[in-house]
Amino acid sequence: MEKAQIGIIGGSGLYQMAGLTEIREIDVETPFGKPSDNFILGTLEGVRVAFLARHARGHRILPTDLPFRANIYAMKLLGVERIISASAVGSLQEQYAPTDIVIPDQFFDRTRGRVSTFFGEGIVGHITFAHPVCNELGEIIAEAGKGTDVKIHRGGTYLCMEGPAFSTLAESRLYRSWGMDVIGMTNLQEAKLAREAEICYSTMALVTDYDCWHPDHDAVTVEMVIDFLNRNAANAQQIIRTSVRNLAGRPRECKCGSALKHAMLTHREAMPPETIQKLGALVGKYLGD
Repeated sequence: MEKAQIGIIGGSGLYQMAGLTEIREIDVETPFGKPSDNFILGTLEGVRVAFLARHARGHRILPTDLPFRANIYAMKLLGVERIISASAVGSLQEQYAPTDIVIPDQFFDRTRGRVSTFFGEGIVGHITFAHPVCNELGEIIAEAGKGTDVKIHRGGTYLCMEGPAFSTLAESRLYRSWGMDVIGMTNLQEAKLAREAEICYSTMALVTDYDCWHPDHDAVTVEMVIDFLNRNAANAQQIIRTSVRNLAGRPRECKCGSALKHAMLTHREAMPPETIQKLGALVGKYLGD
């Protein structure tokens, strides 16, 4: 299978990556089913990258129904070591204005029943997740943003809601009182699974609205989200290109690449062979398989 060094997950409004050359479209099969769409492999700034449209081209998959495990496992099979994610978010604080970009460093989970682990079926694993975003990767993305005319905010908490409906006013006010910064529907599961896959993960949260709490701004609508995403698409693409260029040939100095080293509790002899095979791309290096 052809390999890529960096994965890019494009969210609402970012269904393709400009500037790719030597493009190939590939269908990746995983033990967790099919990813959201075929991967677009190409060269960007001299680096092989794998692009995936999170909701599929044409925006056909609800946040709740996203094949998170298949998406991240496919990235692992492709050899990806770092994932740059882009997604639309609402702002829960005055200082994060529409068209700003936030590079969150924390997540808060308000989803219900989504599968966000590769483990189970006889193998138990518990990753350390106190710092859910790769700080090294987040810093590179934030630095890349300085070359644009968009305001970049480094740090903040992304509240991941279930959706697909947007917040009620009561919910929006509650999340603000908790100190949450932005609100979206997808990134928490990606971050957890990327950590289990020992892939660095960081997201660009593209602010499109003030959710529904702000007395001087209309409550969020799909039309509003798309309008602000279209205004920011060029900036997002430029930040990704610059980040990829700055990552070229740079070794990982973070701990993401060894996240499973002490995470598995199940004794080797008690692990079901079929589960070992299923998780081979993740656990094989620790089990000698």
